[in-house]
Amino acid sequence: MRIARNRLLVASAVAVGAVALAATPSGAATNDPLYDKQWGLQQIHAEQAWATTTGSGAVIAVLDTGLDLGHPEFQGRLVQGATFTCPRGARPCGNGDWKGPDGNGAAEDTHGTHVAGIAAAASGNGVGIAGVAPGAKIMPVKVLEEGSGSYEEIADGIRWAADHGADVINMSLGGLAGTQILPIVGIDDGMSTAIEYAVGKGVAVVAAAGNSSTPLCSDPAFTDDAICVVATDRQELKSWYSEFGIKPDLNVVAAPGGAGLVACDDDVWAPVPQGTGSSACGEKDYDAYAGTSMATPHVAGVVALLAAQGRSLENIHSALTSTARTPGSLARGVYNPVYGYGIVDAEAAVAA
Repeated sequence: MRIARNRLLVASAVAVGAVALAATPSGAATNDPLYDKQWGLQQIHAEQAWATTTGSGAVIAVLDTGLDLGHPEFQGRLVQGATFTCPRGARPCGNGDWKGPDGNGAAEDTHGTHVAGIAAAASGNGVGIAGVAPGAKIMPVKVLEEGSGSYEEIADGIRWAADHGADVINMSLGGLAGTQILPIVGIDDGMSTAIEYAVGKGVAVVAAAGNSSTPLCSDPAFTDDAICVVATDRQELKSWYSEFGIKPDLNVVAAPGGAGLVACDDDVWAPVPQGTGSSACGEKDYDAYAGTSMATPHVAGVVALLAAQGRSLENIHSALTSTARTPGSLARGVYNPVYGYGIVDAEAAVAA
């Protein structure tokens, strides 16, 4: 069975000037040129959390299309990775590079670099953006080729990441509508069992809700113990394309994913493989994408901030959900079917 990545990329978005944001506190990563476009970091109060933890010592496994391992945002930030999109023979068969075993970088495979950058791009390095957890390490695990992969490849990637030191696994991918029935009826697709294995080893699993605007979180986010992530826009409304936050264990939060309709600066800026940035947004090594794929690494980054504090998986889940805030109200940690427990709040979570 093939499973596709969740990305909503609006290639025809019109680039506009940076929107003025609230003043940043002293010590902000202001020498990252695109930082003032990162409204998502402000929505989740990431910078305020950095005084307590930047994620140093934590490892985020990005199970996706692979990374541009030579991108400046990842220099000195990577741990050993692996490739599971192998044409023949045993897996793994590579180091997580986005070009894969055939050496060709497909347009769809820019996705993983973008996702990894949101979670943990370097801050204060004078280029591009800052990640949510700029002190964390990134483990590149390529489980998708040309934007899709098999359940078996993804399951193998989950187990490999759990066995090689990941603290959190980011899966900005999802199955087709209706695949939620597999865990409901107890059919073992391999991936749900692999998630159970990772969680049993104390690894947090964070997965995209999906981009079909239907009520249920997509699989694997629908699987018990996976954290399902709903997308919000810069006005803190649920993004029009995002699934709602409904799954049996109610393990759902929300995070910035972008508008997907308006303009580059209303979406989420992050690195892409060098030279692949769209002309619409005007940067060759960076681009603005929208989707629950972009929301998910915001949450994975916050999880890394918490893991770096030495917390247990149970405590991470509790801190994440109990401090999440419901837009338009004073409520925190209160579940609703739109936002789950609410938009994650890095500052409040690391202090909880």
